Amino acid sequence: MKQHRAWLALVGLGITLLAGAAAAQTFPARPVRVVVGFAAGGTTDLVARLVAQRLAEMWGQSVVVDSRTGASGMIAAEIVAKAPPDGHTLLVTPQTSLAVAPAIYGKAPYDAARDFAPVTLLGSTPTLMVVTPSFAPRSFAEFVDHAKKHGSAVIYGSGGIGSSPHMAGELLNTMLGIRMTHVPYKGESPALADTIGGQVPIMFGNLSAALPHVKAGKLRALANTGSTRSPLAPEIPTVAESGFKDYAVETWFGLLAPAGTPPALVARIRRDAAAVLKQPEVHDKLTGLGVDIVANTPEEFSAYVRSEIAKYARLVKDANIKGE
Repeated sequence: MKQHRAWLALVGLGITLLAGAAAAQTFPARPVRVVVGFAAGGTTDLVARLVAQRLAEMWGQSVVVDSRTGASGMIAAEIVAKAPPDGHTLLVTPQTSLAVAPAIYGKAPYDAARDFAPVTLLGSTPTLMVVTPSFAPRSFAEFVDHAKKHGSAVIYGSGGIGSSPHMAGELLNTMLGIRMTHVPYKGESPALADTIGGQVPIMFGNLSAALPHVKAGKLRALANTGSTRSPLAPEIPTVAESGFKDYAVETWFGLLAPAGTPPALVARIRRDAAAVLKQPEVHDKLTGLGVDIVANTPEEFSAYVRSEIAKYARLVKDANIKGE
């Protein structure tokens, strides 16, 4: 009886694998929807549209970017989590909707670790710590001394609660044992305007948004929050180089499918997405935005997502971050 059940299980597994392989060969059978939970014109949206356009050319099918903004990307993520697992509904998202927002707001209408099939990490970009030109500290080391002396009187801005720049500031608080006060804005543009104007002395902003103002002399950059220096600004040192080797906050852009999508189909989509990212024009456009291209395997990306969920759950708890 046990041998019979084992044989049936193997047969079932074989049928499932064959079905998945067949689905991968015939995919896509109709237009593909790529859901994005962040505003048009932002880096997440730009990455999604660039990849979608080239996948459409490769697949001979429409690949439509569907913007579903709100709730820190959780609306878009829920749509994909509940979609049929056939590869025709995909998600492009930063860590906000998977690792940060669920921790901040207490619950999400999906389980980020179980309800998605990670396809690949498309790429990542660091945040810059920038200051108004009149800010007294001239280096990151001088800033640390300043922050330890002045505590919560030190104010920093970001584009909003739960954003990567916000997390960059809070991780710095916890690692340095300081208590900067966070001022969230409704987007990076007003935060940058106030930092340039001196209303807020410090800001953490995505590289693509902040760097032009640094190059123009309207802001000074004290540090890059990523794991390595950016090719676009190799003169800006990382926080890790200043002696905090475990510090790294980057905005990453992941491609995910609903859980239950056949592994063969996930592998097919990942292979095609990786091929798109290698195209010279795509590569140049993304690197021009400060995006470091990754294109890792589904297994590598899945492990990374789980590590990011754990990382931000700890940070939200340690920093006592609450959603509005």
